[in-house]
Amino acid sequence: MGQDLRKENSLKNMVPAADAGDRNNNFYDNEDTYILPVNDLFVDGEIENPGKVDFTKLTKHSVIVKETMLKEDGTDTFVGAYRYDGYSLFDILNDRIIMKKNAAEFKPIIDLYVEIENQKGEKVILTWGEIFYPNFLHNTIIATEVMRIVPSKSKDLWPLPVEGKLVVGNDLITERNISNPVKITVRSYPRSIPVNRDINPLYSTEIKIVNDGNILETIKESPKLQLETVHTIFYGRGRGIHSTQPFTGFYLKEVLGKYYDMNKNNQQLGLVTVVGKDGYRSVFSYSEIMNRNDQEEVLLVPCKEEKDGGRFRIFPSCDFFSDRAVKAVSEIYISW
Repeated sequence: MGQDLRKENSLKNMVPAADAGDRNNNFYDNEDTYILPVNDLFVDGEIENPGKVDFTKLTKHSVIVKETMLKEDGTDTFVGAYRYDGYSLFDILNDRIIMKKNAAEFKPIIDLYVEIENQKGEKVILTWGEIFYPNFLHNTIIATEVMRIVPSKSKDLWPLPVEGKLVVGNDLITERNISNPVKITVRSYPRSIPVNRDINPLYSTEIKIVNDGNILETIKESPKLQLETVHTIFYGRGRGIHSTQPFTGFYLKEVLGKYYDMNKNNQQLGLVTVVGKDGYRSVFSYSEIMNRNDQEEVLLVPCKEEKDGGRFRIFPSCDFFSDRAVKAVSEIYISW
């Protein structure tokens, strides 16, 4: 207990809480803020300008999270509720010039992802889409400060982290929140997938679910799952407005769930790559599909009557842009 108290005192930001008396309507500024020491962070990989991140040139953002981790038996355990302040991956990567290894085969950036490694050698994956395409930006940060969000009645004082950390605001189970990140590596999806944009009509009669070269399932008919309808404004980065019609389909997490366990390895390193008949592809992290806390789900949309772009499509309701919405889905590659 004494050691923990000394840690708190040594890390405490001496700037008083903005509203220690709870006089305003902000629930997220009532407690003391503690500084989290941060290591030098380097960006490398498929970019023209690798190098050290200069945090002094970046703006701080805040993310509120209810941290919950997995136990060895697969159940979860609540850790605490916090407001983290720090620098977003959006800003950290914003000025890095992409140099895709597979650009000759597939130029779009929607098959990019980043691998984040900490001082211990732990690694986690986030996709370019998670960082640059979401409906709400700056929700993944390198945290340099932390504040407990203390319940007004129970007064629970959640344990404080003592090191800088990656904080992924959209995760339900927060296994990707690793401490002491030191390196970010930008990568493109390594599998070579031929592209043929001249297929007409663009139609796939089935979807193969594939892991490590093994076909786990071939989907030809709509799954026997609950249909869900998501209302959206379908807007592309290039062509702008496509439609304002809703999408009705199945949660992709329920289609893949029987093959993709909710474990630490999958949450940290799992990738899902959705491929169309023409070779157009989008990369998602496991947690984007299987481990969300915001209910902005990815849908597998059946489209029986559409002879161009059918039999199944993918609709990512989590994205502002429509670019990762793949038509005529023919393969879904999953890795763990």
